[in-house]
Amino acid sequence: MAMDVSDVKKKISYSAMQPTGLPHLGNYLGALKNWVSLQDEYRCIYCIANLHSITVRQDPVNLRKRTRDLFMLYLAMGIDPKRSLLYFQSAVPPHAELAWILNCYTYMGELGRMTQYKDKSQKHSDNINAGLFSYPVLMSADILLYSSDVVPIGEDQRQHLEICRDIASRFNNIYGDVFVVPEAYIGKIAARVMGLQEPEKKMSKSDGDNENNLVYLLDKPEVIISKFKRAVTDSGNEIKYAPDKPGISNLLSIYCAVTGEKPEAAESKFAGKGYGDFKLIVGETVAESVRPIQQKFNELSKNKDYVDALIRSNTEQTNALAQRMLTKVKKKVGFPIV
Repeated sequence: MAMDVSDVKKKISYSAMQPTGLPHLGNYLGALKNWVSLQDEYRCIYCIANLHSITVRQDPVNLRKRTRDLFMLYLAMGIDPKRSLLYFQSAVPPHAELAWILNCYTYMGELGRMTQYKDKSQKHSDNINAGLFSYPVLMSADILLYSSDVVPIGEDQRQHLEICRDIASRFNNIYGDVFVVPEAYIGKIAARVMGLQEPEKKMSKSDGDNENNLVYLLDKPEVIISKFKRAVTDSGNEIKYAPDKPGISNLLSIYCAVTGEKPEAAESKFAGKGYGDFKLIVGETVAESVRPIQQKFNELSKNKDYVDALIRSNTEQTNALAQRMLTKVKKKVGFPIV
């Protein structure tokens, strides 16, 4: 049931996502769909980053449920436990322990320049905590614990990977070649999915107060279709990509990302159709595309023993891998190994 780690010819890819909300269509088409295909090329490690989640106040019951739901959703999307390692960050203590050590090799000025820290501090001005400030150090520990060769990232995470590389290089310059210095993985161009109500902005979990702006992977088919019917369109009646038609362009992008069709073919297909018919077809297409994921998720939800056993076995395997690197680091900095 555990990942086969014997294939040392394959490089290691490390990916993580917080369980602060279940993935939406933008997450799936923009990143997660590519994560599944990475398994063909890399030994993949997938982290459910719930330690990161508590830099913002969470409801404990919801966080616990979403953490488990995200584990099952990964499996439902196609993460293969025989080829990849999927685990809860909070169940692997070496993450926090290595983060403390790396904090001592990270400079305040570096952390103060992090764009995400500045953004989140503005959004959560009543809770600017130390964890929010040192968030990139924990992220660095996540990556470096497993000698990750590549990290699939979006543009908004490039700064965090750069500080991870800086920390790793600084540590290596002092103690020798301890850490692999990871590279950014730039895969095939992923879909950039915008909000259904605000097509000028990326679809985002932070827009959860406007439920019609985003489509969750576990939304019921009728809910998905309803959200697309309400999607913002543009003036005129042509269905085409154009800078002055952000609403229609976004819907065409989603349709092409789901079906694999070329934009020109999609434009021809919908030529002469009204916006109402177009939005209905896109909604039905999206609902049908996520149906297998939802079915698998529901099956896993009913198979508690299997999921529990997989969580336990993956936790054991992940701790063994992480402890190996942590022990190496402890020896380097002069801690007794007991």
